Formats: sequence, C-alpha cells, structure tokens
Amino acid sequence: MKKPDRRSVLSAAAALSALPVSALAAPKPPVVRPVTTTSAPSLAPRERILFDFDWRFALGHAADVNRDFGFGRDQKTYAKQGNGQVAEPSTAEFDDHLWQPVDLPHDWAVGLPFARNDYFIPPQNPEDGDPGAGHGYKAIGRRFPENSIGWYRKVFELQPGDADRVLTLEFDGVFRDSLVILNGYVLTRHESGYTPFSVDITNYINPQGPNILLVRADASLGEGWFYEGAGIYRHVWLVKTDKVHVPQWGLCVRGETSGAISLEATLKNASAHPRTVDLVTDIYDREGRTVASVTSTAQLDAYSESLVSKALHLAAPKLWSLDDPHLYTARCDVREAGKTLDVSTVRFGLRDIRFDAKEGFFLNGTWLKLRGANNHEDHAGVGTGVPDALHRWRVRQLKDMGANIWRCAHNMPNEAILEACDELGMLVIDETRLMTATPEGLSQLATLIRRDRNHPSVILWSIGNEETAQQGTERGLKIALDMRRLVKSLDPTRPITAAMNHYQGQGLTPALDVMGFNYHELSIEPFRKLYPDMPIVGTETASAVSTRGEYVRDEVKGYVRAYDLDAPSYALTASAWWSLYNAKPYLAGGLVWTGFDYRGEPTPFNRWPEISSHFGILDTCGFPKDIYYYYKSWWQSAPVLHLLPHWNWTGSEGKTIDVWAYSNLDKVELFLNKRSLGVQSVPKDGHVQWSVPYTPGELVAYGFKGDKVVMKTARRTAGPATRLSITSDRSGLRTDGQDIALIRAELFDAQGTALPTADNLIHFSLSGPARIAGVGNGNPTSLEADQASSRHLFNGLAQAVVRARRGSVGAPVIVTATMDGVPAARLTLTSLPE
Repeated sequence: MKKPDRRSVLSAAAALSALPVSALAAPKPPVVRPVTTTSAPSLAPRERILFDFDWRFALGHAADVNRDFGFGRDQKTYAKQGNGQVAEPSTAEFDDHLWQPVDLPHDWAVGLPFARNDYFIPPQNPEDGDPGAGHGYKAIGRRFPENSIGWYRKVFELQPGDADRVLTLEFDGVFRDSLVILNGYVLTRHESGYTPFSVDITNYINPQGPNILLVRADASLGEGWFYEGAGIYRHVWLVKTDKVHVPQWGLCVRGETSGAISLEATLKNASAHPRTVDLVTDIYDREGRTVASVTSTAQLDAYSESLVSKALHLAAPKLWSLDDPHLYTARCDVREAGKTLDVSTVRFGLRDIRFDAKEGFFLNGTWLKLRGANNHEDHAGVGTGVPDALHRWRVRQLKDMGANIWRCAHNMPNEAILEACDELGMLVIDETRLMTATPEGLSQLATLIRRDRNHPSVILWSIGNEETAQQGTERGLKIALDMRRLVKSLDPTRPITAAMNHYQGQGLTPALDVMGFNYHELSIEPFRKLYPDMPIVGTETASAVSTRGEYVRDEVKGYVRAYDLDAPSYALTASAWWSLYNAKPYLAGGLVWTGFDYRGEPTPFNRWPEISSHFGILDTCGFPKDIYYYYKSWWQSAPVLHLLPHWNWTGSEGKTIDVWAYSNLDKVELFLNKRSLGVQSVPKDGHVQWSVPYTPGELVAYGFKGDKVVMKTARRTAGPATRLSITSDRSGLRTDGQDIALIRAELFDAQGTALPTADNLIHFSLSGPARIAGVGNGNPTSLEADQASSRHLFNGLAQAVVRARRGSVGAPVIVTATMDGVPAARLTLTSLPE
C-alpha cells in the first residue's frame, strides 16, 4: 500500500479544515425497515385494558401495624373473607386523598434517600466491598421498615354485562412479595419480583358499584445483589373474556424457515356446560396481509382446558433476521355457531439458529459472531419503573453501536425488552432468576418459557448465573437436569445454557447444550478438550470499568479512567477480550458486562458514596462513554473516528496527555494547532494513540481509507459558557401517559464548543401534557435526588426523563432548562395521538 506523503495529507487537511466537523461525520448505517404492527383487526369481544393509571400510593410499615394501615392488627387477617378487616384501605369508605397519585410503572425505592451502611466492616479483599453498595445505598430493606412496604390502591367501575364474563388481572411484575386484595378478599400472594402473575377476579367483583383494588408489596427482602427497585414496576392489565377463551400465553407458534408452522392453542371452558367451538386461525404478514388460514373444531367439557394443534404452511416465507426482522401475527378466533366468543393474537418470526462447537453460531444458515451486552433494567431518574418506550430506546442504543445480542441479567425481563428486540433485530439470552428445582423455582421457569417462547429474538434459555455453591457439584447437576426436562417439555427448539464462572466441564455441564463462560478465558481450551462437541458463548466478558468523561483515576472521588485500561482481577479490558474472542471462530461470541451502568455494584470502589456501577459501555443515563466508540468501530461497518480525551486541562500546560483514537479506518493522523503529530496505522480490534504535551487549542484527527481522508473529528479547548442547550431524542410525545422523551442538557461556549467538565446546576420545567419523571447525569457518586426537577451536570451532561400525561392532542409540551448566568433553553415537543 502506498504511504501518503506529507503534501497530500496537508492538502487534504487544508480542504477539510474549511468544513465543519459535522460535515465529515460517518455515514449512517443502513436503516432497518420499521416493523408495521398493523395486522389483525381488534380483539373484540375480548378486552385487554391497560390498568396503569389512577392509582394511589402510600408507604406502610414492616414493623408497626398502626403505620401499616392495620394490616395484621389481630389474628383475623385471614379469618373471614370480604368483610373489610384485612386492612383499612380495603373499604370503600377509606379516605386516600393524602396518598400519592401515581401511574405505573412505578418504583418507589428510587425516590428514597440514600443511606450509608453503618454496619460495614472493610473486608480483606477490596473487590468484595460493602454489601450496601451492591444495592446502591437506597434506604430499603429490613433495616428500614418504614420504607420497605408499599400500598397501592385503585378504585374502578365495571361495565354492564361484565358479571357474565371472566375477568382477570394480569400483573407483569411487582417487586416484591405482593398481596392482591379486591373488595376485602385476599385473592393471591406472589413472592417473585420478576415473574408475571394473574388472578381471576370474576367471583369477587361489584358489578354495580365501586371496586376497591389493593396491592401490598413488601420489598424488605431482595432476590439479587444489585438494585432491584420496589413496587408495581411493570404493567397491570384488566382482561375481560367470554367463559370460553384462550387463557394467558395459551398460543404457541413454532415456525420453520421452510414456511412450515405448527400452532398449539389452549382453549378454556369456564362454563358449566360442554361446548363445541371452531378455532379459526389466520396468519398475517407485517403489512397485514392474510397469508395462511386454517379452521379446527374442538369439543370442550365443562370447566376444562383442551389443547388444539394445527399445521399451516406459508407459500413464500419471509425470514426474521437482524437486518430485516419480519414478524408475522397469528390470530385465533374462537367461534360457536358462527358467533365469535374470543380473539387472541401472538407475534412470531421464522428463523433458524444453530450453535456449532467448531464453527460458532449461525442465523438462518449464515455465520454470525455474537457481540452484545448484559443488562439490568434500571435507568437514571426512574429506577426500575422504566416505561416501554425507554426500554426500546435502550435496545436501540446498543443496536446502533453494532451489538446483536442482549442477555437478560439475571432474571425474567420486562416483555417490552423482548418486543423491542423482536422489532429491531436483536438476539436475546433469556434467563431465569432462581437456579432451583423446587416447585417455586420450576414454576418461575415455566412462566418464563410459556411467556417468551414465541419471541424470535430469544435464542438461548439460561437456567442460572454463577451458582458457586452448586454449579460444580453432583447436586447442581440433579437440579439442572430437572430444569432441563421442564424447559425441553415446553420448548424443544432452543438450546439451554448457564453462565458459569468456575467448574466448566464439571457439575451441571452435562445438562447444558451451550457452555456459558463468565470470564476465565484461560479455562476455555481445557474445557474444549473435555467437551469438544459443546459450543461456547461468553455469557459475561470484559467487566472493564470506566467513568464517562474522567481520564485520571481518582481514588478519593471514586472515578476510573475512561481509557480502556482498567478491569477487575477476574476480567479483561474491552480490547483484550474482544480480540481474543474475535480471533477464534469456534467461540460463538461474547456479551460485555455491561451495556449500561446500573445502580449498585460500583466496582472497583465498592464503598460509600458510590451508588452505581462503572461497567457500562453507556452510563446510567445512556450517554455513551468513550469505550462505546471502540465497540462501534469493530462491531459495525460504518466508518468511525472518535478522539479522546477532551482538551480542557487548565493548569497542566506542558504536561503529557495520552490521546487515543478509536477508528475502523486504515490510518489516523493527529494535528495539534495545525501541527502534525504523526500518522498511526489502526491495528485490527485495537486503537491508536499519541503522547501530547498539553497546549490549549485544537486537536484534529483525520481518518484515512487507503490514501484518502474520509473523516475528521476534533477536540477544542472550551471557553466560558455562553449558551445552555437542550435536545430531545424525539420530536413528539404520544399523549398516552406512557411515552417518554429524553432531554439532554449541556453547555457551549461562544464558538459552539461543549464544556466537557461543566458541573453547573440545571433546573428543568415544562408545560403541557407531560411531567418530569426523573433526572440524572451518570455520576456514580452523586447523592442528588433522582425524582426532582434539578440536576448538576456531570462532565458536561445531564438528563431529564419527560413522561407524557394522558391529554388532548394538539397541546404542545414545552421543556425549559435554566442556569445562572446564561439564557434559558427551550424546546417544544409535539403532542401525538396514541
């Protein structure tokens, strides 16, 4: 290859310097065609009503019965049903006007104060750290009985005719140990904070009067070692059906790339008489066209369930893939003598997956290196009460970076994540919370499989994560085999894995189809000798740590360098793990720990006042760290050129600063104040760097493809702030009470350069049908309130989460940000129909 001479470089530089940096931005990757969800007509006569609105909330008390609304005041709590003695709020006369109005999803823990763990004794191993740090130091748990019980109350009316139907409440997730009380009747108790559950309320409704629904959630105990939130943090639905209907998750569709489809439908007859019904099934493509139909007849005994199985075939099947995630919809109409009794639908995709021990992973017959991230489900400002639109936005961030797989760590996920992955083209490792074969553990596992088996994005079931007490034992194998039998009985189409951090090749290994490696890369080759025919995936890789915008490790403040230099003792840096996995075709791929920072586990500073992790490729707000551009360079094909650090080092004049560039181009040349500092060839899966004595001014990097300069990026020394800017990830909000907009605030100088170290206090306000749901800035040591209207910038950035209210279309949402010393910033979001 011909090396560019200095004349050509400077000539190109001169021409490019006349253009703004944005004019040379990387071309956007190919646009993924949006999924059109318009398919079948409405579900009438079935009604599925979102029950997220108009709740009231109050804290109870785990130790004081009088502050827990009389719950358990005497031994009559369960003595008589429906007499209103379970708890004071269960009666219609109870006055809840002092309770907080809330809409779901809702996490009450995120609004609690932070609390230092006064019982912490520093361990010998600093990486073990303070258990309080593991959960982000929120004042919840058994030490805080005043904060650990939450009561939700909703009063609702029903429609004429509902008394003759089956009414079911479906809870997508309540953290945790929830008690559901309707009209004074204790209907169910559900301990798991991650698995959905439903309750039939048919016999307990007041058809003609108000219905009082109570949910008591007890978050005194946790299920994980990370921040888990508290409360009804996922959706609630009221479902009304005929007595003959398809129950929840009663449709299972398995499709092949040939177009062959097998459908299983569970039909329930809740009436006192035998029924003869027709099951009419139509398959719709993405554009809503009918592409297949079949009719079956079923005889249903009184008070029974029956399984109906049918085969269909699509003449010209369209496959689900990462670039074109085509989704079909199956609609099943239950009819009796020509009358439709019930309608149920499910989306699915046609795709083929294969793990090979020697060649890696294949999707639809094409080799694919899995590259992705593990993720918990909390976000700055809202905790675990994440609206669906925000889940989708988070999936989109990793997709745009080039990731193609998401691991649900370490629990059954919000289904909105799977729906986003289905629609955007992102593969999923779906994981249960408990590795146990107890009735409760198997029930949770069965719920996971039944709910999620129609999602084409799901390619692996994970039955456990780092189960150190059992993953290497015979007992662990017995448990895993019981779990395996259950999984295969419900879904024989997907392989099973477990994320193991020790004992690969021992213990539960024979129960797995794919070995999941959490770190311990030196054990990979010994494992392959023991199990040469078992495929391998890196279920957790990296665990590299960095703090957005920080370039000097600060032990006092608790910040890590944003350079790719730091990882715990058990882990590797980003470039180290990726170059290793990318060089070995037989490794199916790996998933970084983690895609986003999350509250808790603040390695390497597991101590007060650290409240969130440093593991993320993006911070808790979803602001990209520098390492994001390393992965973007090697995980997707569009040109990338990213320069770090910032160039504001007042007081460090003459001091050597390490300057790095992440790029997937051939070469990068760096200039400081128009003086070349040399050309560097970009190594595969690596980066380029220079040592530069600090002088204020402008660093400019030029990226070459061959001998041609194709990209330019710069870092400039910023002056005093003159302008506050706010931008939004979207231009409008649906007035459905669920949509969100993410507002980014930052400061600029007179030349339009962002202030990279700014920490000013920003005040947010708005008008129109929306509210500020929370604020954040990605600072892992910030003890500022999450649910507030103000936030300090952290290294130049802050975020407000704006959530739509239910309101009339046409009223705009005007967001205003203010700060001392500069003009206010405003933006307008259009109100869109639901």
